[in-house]
Amino acid sequence: MSLTSHLQELKRKHQTLAEEVEQAQRAPGVDDLAISALKKQKLRLKEEIERLS
Repeated sequence: MSLTSHLQELKRKHQTLAEEVEQAQRAPGVDDLAISALKKQKLRLKEEIERLS
């Protein structure tokens, strides 16, 4: 896998997580711990994207 395609995949995953976080924050039954875990995953992806860019 080339660096460019790897970065594109990481960005796609980051966007997917961003959407999941947004949906979870709107849902009344989702606990804060689950939202926090999603945000941490999203942050790790963002850091990896920045590191590789």
